[in-house]
Amino acid sequence: MTILPKVTFKQLLERPTAFLAYGFGSGLAPKAPGTFGTLAAIPVFYLMQSLPMASYLLLTVVFFFLGIWFCQKTVDWLQQDDPSAIVWDEIVGFLITMIAAPSGWLWILLGFVLFRVFDILKPWPVSLADKRLHGGFGVMLDDVIAGLYALLMLQLIAYFV
Repeated sequence: MTILPKVTFKQLLERPTAFLAYGFGSGLAPKAPGTFGTLAAIPVFYLMQSLPMASYLLLTVVFFFLGIWFCQKTVDWLQQDDPSAIVWDEIVGFLITMIAAPSGWLWILLGFVLFRVFDILKPWPVSLADKRLHGGFGVMLDDVIAGLYALLMLQLIAYFV
């Protein structure tokens, strides 16, 4: 296991792409940066949830493609393949989870938990993407798939509740 270089908030502010890849700094959390990155996604979702569905989807897709770029730049800067401190992928994964979610904090909490479960457990093909894909695209794709699993579960729960 390679030890990551110590990155400071000041360094992130000097590198806007890294600041975004680190989820506005939430990836600096010493433990469970993915969980903190997903927490950072909640205000992003809150700002986006009232958008028309087409706009929400378009913005999520834009965030995905921008994420590939600035995660790649950050991977190159850190000289690490998929450092846990890069959490933009968690933000996008959570936004995918919350597509067409019912309103209310209970649904946000449930989406949070479902996304974290799929992101941590990495069922197939999440695990396949995590192991075989590298760079910015690899960083992003496994969380997109985990977000799709969580989206499906959230929608099934909403349908049956």
